[in-house]
Amino acid sequence: MWKRLWRTWTIDKPAAFGDLLWQVFVVDLAAFLDRLTLRRIIALIPLVLVIAAYVHRIPIPPELMLVGDLLAYIDIFSVIFLVGLFTRLSTIVVVVRQAVDRARAIMPAALRRLDLRHRRASDPGRRKRAMRANTDDDDTAFAHGLAWA
Repeated sequence: MWKRLWRTWTIDKPAAFGDLLWQVFVVDLAAFLDRLTLRRIIALIPLVLVIAAYVHRIPIPPELMLVGDLLAYIDIFSVIFLVGLFTRLSTIVVVVRQAVDRARAIMPAALRRLDLRHRRASDPGRRKRAMRANTDDDDTAFAHGLAWA
């Protein structure tokens, strides 16, 4: 009985404690670091600031607290920023379209006529049919025993 008790407390319990430490500090920490992203790190920064301010009794300036809030709500801030950016871009696109339309209205008809790509589609009366050349190559061969390639 003493031998079993000695073995339990000198070998088995320290080995189990070592296995527990290995599980927590190596395996679980590696799994946590694999799941850790930049977004989660940024979300932890305001929490660290608040904990540091309360633990050390250090006065934090309001600007730093606002930066912490901005980092905490970075998703909402980025959506608001992108919506503002897209509204500015759409305004610029509308202004450019209006400028192009006005420039086309001012442009003389002769300059607008230089676009040769759509001339046939817009003027069906001037369309001429292509004349097919009459060549002997298109006729069938009447010579027996010859193979034409």
